[in-house]
Amino acid sequence: MLLPTNSWYLTEQFGKLAGKTMTTKKSFLCLFFGCFGIACEIFFVAFTHLYTQIPLWDEPLWSLTGKTYVWMFPIYTLIPIIGGAVIDRVQKYPHLVRLLLYSTGIYIIEFISGYLLEVITGKCPWEYTSGWQVMGYIRLDYLPYWILFSFLIERLYLYLNKRL
Repeated sequence: MLLPTNSWYLTEQFGKLAGKTMTTKKSFLCLFFGCFGIACEIFFVAFTHLYTQIPLWDEPLWSLTGKTYVWMFPIYTLIPIIGGAVIDRVQKYPHLVRLLLYSTGIYIIEFISGYLLEVITGKCPWEYTSGWQVMGYIRLDYLPYWILFSFLIERLYLYLNKRL
């Protein structure tokens, strides 16, 4: 069977292939960053409790018990969707500016997510009560950690996006 050679047909077929590939790629990135975010959060909580010498759930400090919320998975899957668009647009800016922009975005998403979860479920799962917290939804003193997380996200996103 001969394939039509007109450009419309080829463009349509390659467009379908590219669309499927892009959907698969975006799905993988969402799944990857959902899992990566959850894992980072568990490690962060475990090491924070070790550093502050405050055990979590009466577990011994050396057990490095961490925790997170299932609600966080869909929030972290936003990284390649929202973050990817931002990362692609701000590459021309210096590193520190980019990291501060990403961290500001994280604060905005965390605040909105916390507020929406409180409206929907009656309680914000993380509900900050100490530190420089804003309405219990975000902690401004976590900025250095969000900057580090932003750095990791940017590096991982650029690496994976190029190779997938």
